[in-house]
Amino acid sequence: MGCSSINSSRSEVGKALGVLICGSLVYYHCAYRNSSLLSLISDVFIVLLCSLAILGLLFRQMNISVPVDPLEWQISQETANSIVAWLANTVGAAESVLRVAATGHDKRLFFKVVVCLYILSVLGRMVSGVTVAYAGLCLFCLYMFAESSQSISTSAPWFLRGRNGSTAESDV
Repeated sequence: MGCSSINSSRSEVGKALGVLICGSLVYYHCAYRNSSLLSLISDVFIVLLCSLAILGLLFRQMNISVPVDPLEWQISQETANSIVAWLANTVGAAESVLRVAATGHDKRLFFKVVVCLYILSVLGRMVSGVTVAYAGLCLFCLYMFAESSQSISTSAPWFLRGRNGSTAESDV
């Protein structure tokens, strides 16, 4: 068991926890404060803008050069193209599935789409969309935890060692 695999699994768990914490904050903002997602994005940009402005003024006052000039930040053409290509592929795949389901050529796919849409419709009547999105995010984080659990379970004996060097299983 190498140190890199332990660090990799810790990194995956850290990512999942970060996503879960951010998702919880978004859920709180949208569900309990009855605010929209646009309001949340605006609030985040206002906080970032004010923070950067205050830091810039402090750096200028203390005669410290700004380490990174925000005016020079740019997204590369390759990154922009890959984002647009991913979005186009996702929309195209969804459109393709819905087209095949709508024409009735694949009966199983048609019934799967109908059942999924019906379940989403029932969920939409019972709970808010933000709650459904948050539940999906929690399930995604559980999936990420499960993916990293294989590497965690291989390192578990290292964590479960007793004071005398034996594992917890051999003590029982």
